[in-house]
Amino acid sequence: MRVIAFHNLKGGVGKTAAAVNIAYLAAESGVPTLLWDLDAQGAASWYLGEAPDIVGEKAARLVKGKTPVGQMIQPTAYDRLDLIPAHPSFRNLDLRLEKDGDKHALRDWLKPLSEDYGLIVLDCPPSLSRLAEQILETADQVFVPIIPSWLSLNSWEQLVEFANEKKMGHKKMHPFLSMVDRRKKVHQEILATKKGPLKGRMHAFIPYASDVEKMGENRCPVDRIRARGPAAIAYRLLWNEVRKVTRI
Repeated sequence: MRVIAFHNLKGGVGKTAAAVNIAYLAAESGVPTLLWDLDAQGAASWYLGEAPDIVGEKAARLVKGKTPVGQMIQPTAYDRLDLIPAHPSFRNLDLRLEKDGDKHALRDWLKPLSEDYGLIVLDCPPSLSRLAEQILETADQVFVPIIPSWLSLNSWEQLVEFANEKKMGHKKMHPFLSMVDRRKKVHQEILATKKGPLKGRMHAFIPYASDVEKMGENRCPVDRIRARGPAAIAYRLLWNEVRKVTRI
């Protein structure tokens, strides 16, 4: 079983859309996949047609250490793709992790799932927190969407610094450009450069496209909206890279 995470300390960068589409494409390619919506706002759950509070009491009991994570798993409408929906009580995960002092709680929660899944995808809340530490420690690879702007580049550098401070290194973190609008000069410049803080970024990038915005309206992955559209093609290219990097 491989564990990957989509994380950024900033919100609104296309993190959840990437997590949902990559999880969907992984399942479509034959990999039994579980997507865990760790963000209390529940956007990934919404995209997959689930109410974010569907697991209610069970989510609260997980935070209290009284419910195995496996009991929270729900099927989705797609073959080989399951979901742990979000719940407002996930806001308390940091408090629980801080209180327990268990540096490997997330890894221990996921370990029993290895018999059922080839891939677990974590959609992470935007923060630098105790949960973020555990995500960086647990995930085999972390994929970081970056909007082509100088402010977003600064956020990437902060994330790298955070990982280094926690002595986790940053080699498992892979930035990729998201919400790219070629009409903007700065987007063109950052897309064209191969130097600076994004040196070694992933080749695939996600365009700013209406099909991605329609995910919220249609409550499904981009591939189900317009399979031959530029956004769907971009996510497939990203999945090919993710699969290679993660060795799935």
